[in-house]
Amino acid sequence: MLIDFIEWAENNDWHVVRKNSETLNLSKKFTKRYPQIPYEYQEFLMCVDEFVSPSEKIWFLCESDYNNKSNSAFKWNEYEIISLDAAGNDRNWKREIISWWDKYLPIVMSVQDGYSYYAIDLYNEKGAIVEGCEPEFEEVTKIADNLEDFFDLIIKNKISMQ
Repeated sequence: MLIDFIEWAENNDWHVVRKNSETLNLSKKFTKRYPQIPYEYQEFLMCVDEFVSPSEKIWFLCESDYNNKSNSAFKWNEYEIISLDAAGNDRNWKREIISWWDKYLPIVMSVQDGYSYYAIDLYNEKGAIVEGCEPEFEEVTKIADNLEDFFDLIIKNKISMQ
């Protein structure tokens, strides 16, 4: 399914930069926070360096994003940062926000119709894909049981990614 999805994206004018080598070098800080990254997503990260919609308003996060080495105006955890800013000096609220994001790994970011994202649930329904959006980033809806189903929904245009 991964190869089918990458080919679908390329055939639909996504900007896809494939990796030259199938290695994954995520920072220790990142892997310490997210030690349970599903293998299917690791495979995706091993295959691509960039994965951006034709509108440039939707993009999959890649290794350089997670290592804070991309040229994106948005950090991989931008929506967590926004939530933490909203919490102000409330330490308990900030702890709750961080704890929540520890359980959800953002994989797609969008600025198409406001700020939204897709993430992998690493805690409740492990491997499920959820969607969240502003203003309550920590309120999510399950979209797919796993990454393969998520890719399939995109290919079948059941999730708009243009």
